[in-house]
Amino acid sequence: MTSLRRTGALLVVRHETVLLLILVAEWCFFNVAGHHFGTLDNTFDIIRHTVEIGLLALAMTAVILTGGIDLSVGSLLGLCAVGFGVLWRDAHLPIWVAAILTLVGGALAGAFNAALITWLRLPPLIVTLATFSLFRGLAEAITHGVDTFTHFPPAFLQLGQERWFGWPAQLPIFLLFAAAIWLLVHHTTFGRSFRAIGFAPEGARYAGIPVERRLAMVYVLAGFTAALASILYTARLGQAKADAGTGYELFAITAVVLGGTSIFGGSGSVPGTLLGVAAIAVLNNGLVHIRQPREVAGMFTGMLLLAALSGSVLVKKLATLRPRWQSDPQACNPTL
Repeated sequence: MTSLRRTGALLVVRHETVLLLILVAEWCFFNVAGHHFGTLDNTFDIIRHTVEIGLLALAMTAVILTGGIDLSVGSLLGLCAVGFGVLWRDAHLPIWVAAILTLVGGALAGAFNAALITWLRLPPLIVTLATFSLFRGLAEAITHGVDTFTHFPPAFLQLGQERWFGWPAQLPIFLLFAAAIWLLVHHTTFGRSFRAIGFAPEGARYAGIPVERRLAMVYVLAGFTAALASILYTARLGQAKADAGTGYELFAITAVVLGGTSIFGGSGSVPGTLLGVAAIAVLNNGLVHIRQPREVAGMFTGMLLLAALSGSVLVKKLATLRPRWQSDPQACNPTL
């Protein structure tokens, strides 16, 4: 068992190494081909526009490790943004009270997903696909498809538009959240159980792990994170509207899988997810700087995902072929 764990950890490191090399190659290419790509201001702009997707990807890592999926986080971000606007503008609540209630609402929406998945035993894909439409539909109904919440207090807008000590204001929040998820997933018994559940749910039950309770917690975490991302999104753009977060769930899932987390659950890492988020962010920003249409970003994101996954699998294949070649050279070279 120990040797298997060491081998799994080695493969994760190798995958992350491949992804890091791709990220460096991306940066070097766009720095040469793009105008002002490598400037500090543009780097901060990449960070500022990536925080919300990064938060969703971190929460999605825990979900996918358990073998689940959450397609509703982007729609929930939009619903929470609208709810935040309603609480502040229409209910006339202080901005910080509206923010706290928005976080509670996001966690409750995650709990709704969790109840359907753990209590009714419905497939996560179907449940979150349904709530993907439900949450977006509720946001559209509240705003009638046209209402936009604006004129937020300047002190609140600083959270998404200003710098603290020279860095984007939302960066410390993201780093603290990333550190918390890293500690949870990699350094707590609670977080390590996610891999056991994703690898073999029934085996985890026999081992005494409360599987349903753990699954419920990861979906509540995803809902809370979507609400947090909605607040930062609103502060960055200075407005809240029903289409906020459109497509964010796909970017988050892509970043997680790109980072080496198995879509079937059981293996993955938070550093890999962070590298996946960075690779997608640099790619999207770099394509803008070389004046490529937005549609090209989706194509190259798919190519990037295939390249990273193929590279790590190729390393694994070579690692398995090497002992065979050393023990029997003719097995790998039929001409001998």
